[in-house]
Amino acid sequence: MPSPFVDQLLKPLILSRPPSPSHADINVQSTRELGAKEMLQSLLVSLNQPLTPSLVQDTFGSLTQLERAHPEISVAAPDPEEDALKQAIIYKLLVGLYAEGIDGCLSQATDAETEAEWWADIERSRWNVAWYLLQTTPSRLFNVASVILEALRTRNIPVRLSAFTPASLRQLFPSSDPHRPHALSKALFPHLHHQSISIKASTILFSSSSPLGEKTGNVLSRLWLSLNPTSAVMMPIELTRQECDFKRRELEKIRDQKAEALGYLAQMRGALALVIKQPWNIQPFVQVLNAVMEGDTSKVFSPIPAANGQVSGSSQETPSEILRLSTMVFSGQTAAYQNALESRQLRRPSRLTLLWPKLFLLPPLCLYALRSAYASRASLVEVAKDAKDTVVAFITGWLIDPLKDVIKTVRAGSEDGMIVRKEGIAADFDSLERMALSLAKDELHYGPEQLAALSAQIKLGDFTPVLQLYEEDIKRPLKSAVSGTLLRSVFIQVQKAKVDIDQTLAGIDKLLKSQELTFAFVGVAPAFGIVYLLGGSLISLWNGGRGKGKYGGKRRIGGVWSAMRRTERLLISQPHRHGGHNDSTNTGSTISPLTSGLLLLSVARLRTYAETCLPLRSRLREGFLEDVGDLENPDLGRVEKMKVVDRMWRCWGGVLGWGRVAGESSSGRS
Repeated sequence: MPSPFVDQLLKPLILSRPPSPSHADINVQSTRELGAKEMLQSLLVSLNQPLTPSLVQDTFGSLTQLERAHPEISVAAPDPEEDALKQAIIYKLLVGLYAEGIDGCLSQATDAETEAEWWADIERSRWNVAWYLLQTTPSRLFNVASVILEALRTRNIPVRLSAFTPASLRQLFPSSDPHRPHALSKALFPHLHHQSISIKASTILFSSSSPLGEKTGNVLSRLWLSLNPTSAVMMPIELTRQECDFKRRELEKIRDQKAEALGYLAQMRGALALVIKQPWNIQPFVQVLNAVMEGDTSKVFSPIPAANGQVSGSSQETPSEILRLSTMVFSGQTAAYQNALESRQLRRPSRLTLLWPKLFLLPPLCLYALRSAYASRASLVEVAKDAKDTVVAFITGWLIDPLKDVIKTVRAGSEDGMIVRKEGIAADFDSLERMALSLAKDELHYGPEQLAALSAQIKLGDFTPVLQLYEEDIKRPLKSAVSGTLLRSVFIQVQKAKVDIDQTLAGIDKLLKSQELTFAFVGVAPAFGIVYLLGGSLISLWNGGRGKGKYGGKRRIGGVWSAMRRTERLLISQPHRHGGHNDSTNTGSTISPLTSGLLLLSVARLRTYAETCLPLRSRLREGFLEDVGDLENPDLGRVEKMKVVDRMWRCWGGVLGWGRVAGESSSGRS
């Protein structure tokens, strides 16, 4: 299936297609009884679906067989309808071939960039370099052993243990230049076949105390005879780092080559639209297409001759044969790309190579852990029981019970007091009223009407008659205490103070009752906070390991931030061919083919992210894909695409949290 970018690029070239049946299996062998027109119609119907490379290849074969069976339609069919059908088929095949070329360059450039990023991640950390050296040690030793055995076999020397001593190896692999890579060094570090040891590695290597005048002029001999332990440890790590750097740079060169070809192909869309109008004159366009795929861009912008109804040039090949030969060129370029990566060992090692240390160390570590756990099983059982009791007590005492209290508070309301009850306050007040009325009846000789009026005053808080008696009694305290009413007045004052305290507590109780639900939630809030933080951490850990989360998770959003930053950087400073330096001469609004290709690689990541991580049928996804389509459009210049990038930072940067995720990832790495 063509990539979404190819579909977007070819959308302006898609013409209206005739209706096709739901199942159209085309086989020229089964339609030999039909005429040329019916077979052309069948071939055209078969192309009313996504133009996959296999479909294009099958159609090429069917069309070639048809031309051989009907030579009269090889160049220009006598029937105008047949000629129109042939032109429509050629057009669709040309578009499919163009799509195959773009899709191939895009996939190869993306593959090279992915591999280059993997090597860059290894190179960035010394620990990763050392771990990679450990992972590849068996294959390196196997290469060394193969080289030694091949040398022994060439010189007819029997294979013995003595042949593997340093002295025997120096005789077997003599070296005159101490600074040139040795044969065994090249076997250990294959990148030394293509470059010499760097100054830093040479400094580490020859920093030992052994004199340079000794005839130990190779890497392994120097390492064996070195008296500096640091050199023995750091030199292999440094050479491994150089190997990662070499492979990264080689992959970046391949990526730039494919990206430049991709940029040229994207800029040829307008030329393809012109060729579609004259499909019998496709040979110049196909020649340019093949040249771009082969890396020769000198003919990219050569003018295409006008159509004359015949095949241009001296070649007598039909358009279908021209396109079929072009597919062979494409297949050859794909094979050459794969061969380049395999022959120079630019791909990352196999999965088994990367996993063997873990597979080797995991069983003994698991066995040791199981034995340790079994030896201390009693204490582990106690720890497990304590942990279980703690979790149960936490859930029961700090989550379930407080939640029950909250529900009970919501359902019961504020009927009961929290400090004092209404009945107690009423009883104390009634007692105070009876004491005051009794004193007024005994000492002031109040009648029923006066007692009723005093009762009304007491309900309002007015104790004036009782207070007047108290004032008279304290004038003669001793006499009043013995024969007067001082004690009764004091007791009434004490009872009144008690009633006042009850009323004050009732006000406080009312205030507390109004905030009872708040207090209930405050009591359960710490437990909920602990559960929320713990659950959020576990979910983030799980989603982070699975690459999920909102809008794809932090890792995917961080990748989008990197792609956006790289897109803007490419538009600002356009790189030279196969290099990363700024192009100071290109300051206009045009975009160079290399920049265009590298830009399309970054934009392809943005489209993949939007189609896989953003919500379906949402404004966010639709708007993001519209902006990505503007960046993919080869008709827009550098200035217009810079405005699109500014709009994307402004519209989506805050929504997707690009800056926040980038800051967290950078602080996490530091």
